[in-house]
Amino acid sequence: MPVRERRSLTNGQRFRVDLDYSELTVSKPEKSLLIKLPKTSGRDWRGRISSRHRGGGNKKLYRVIDFKRDKDNVPAKVVSIEYDPYRNSFIALLNYADGEKRYILAPLGLKVGDMVQSGTDADIKIGNALPIKNIPVGTMLHSIELSAGKGGALAKAAGAFASLVAKEGKYATIKLPSGEQRLVHIACRATIGQVGNLDVKNVYLGRAGRMRHLGRRPAVRGVAMNPCDHPHGGGEGRSPIGMPGPVTPWGQPTLGYKTRKKRNKSDKFIIIRRK
Repeated sequence: MPVRERRSLTNGQRFRVDLDYSELTVSKPEKSLLIKLPKTSGRDWRGRISSRHRGGGNKKLYRVIDFKRDKDNVPAKVVSIEYDPYRNSFIALLNYADGEKRYILAPLGLKVGDMVQSGTDADIKIGNALPIKNIPVGTMLHSIELSAGKGGALAKAAGAFASLVAKEGKYATIKLPSGEQRLVHIACRATIGQVGNLDVKNVYLGRAGRMRHLGRRPAVRGVAMNPCDHPHGGGEGRSPIGMPGPVTPWGQPTLGYKTRKKRNKSDKFIIIRRK
């Protein structure tokens, strides 16, 4: 999808770059697939902030996405390509032959009127979902399951795709967008193709207000705080952080410090790490 640059009529439009949304076919979502999620403002069940700089934002309804793709051997027609406020990729509305409607992530190249299907007998075409054991090596995949029947978990962002490198025994080798290669059971399902909306990485918001519309609150630098608020704070004028390396507000080392647990259950499935 091409992007659109604004004319410099105001300061907020000087460097603004937007998507032109020419791929979208409707402006209103399917009502039966909408639910209202409560706003947490980055707070956990205790009411404490677990994710900083979150809050506010425009009102939005969640679109229920079918990540499991478990409606087998029933053809579905792509009715529309729609915008989803909860993700940077677009979504496609499917109308199955039995009348049921479901949303899926819209892969690159999927158009209104196309037919998609899921199951072991599905063809190797964009938008179809089937077990990895039925997919040939070298195919581009997205929305890959980590456990059979649990739903897609890998390569779901806009423009993301993974590659099926090899299959041996009960496991297949998947190369993820980060460069990491890991083993996934061949019974897990994946969707053929690459997630659409590639140009979302070229979007430039242009002003702080648009970030607030997304529910992102301002982030203050640690060196601009007092020493009682952040380990980097204090000092006369502009001063360095005054310690061997940068830390979080709670003193945990950051920027390169490894936080992954030494004995993670999934480590045995990782062949090549991303670094």
